[in-house]
Amino acid sequence: MIKLRLKRYGKKREASYRIVAMNSSTRRDGRPLEELGFYNPRNNETRLDVPAIVKRLQQGAQPTDTVRDILRKANVFEQVGAGANIESSNTTSVS
Repeated sequence: MIKLRLKRYGKKREASYRIVAMNSSTRRDGRPLEELGFYNPRNNETRLDVPAIVKRLQQGAQPTDTVRDILRKANVFEQVGAGANIESSNTTSVS
């Protein structure tokens, strides 16, 4: 199964993350199928390749909870035809 998840990089205590499409059995920092965006939690900076993310979601990729929250804030699910099913599959929400 393909998952949209975060790939960590950067120095100690100064982590940044890339949003990537990876096989679910691949390790966290392994080779991604495709890099789809960037997330920096220190200054809340986010850059997304929205057309590529929408394409992956339509192909059946499942976002992790953290990536789902990032995509929800960027209103990406409104552009996906099956976005209601993906967004409603989150049973727990973290504030």
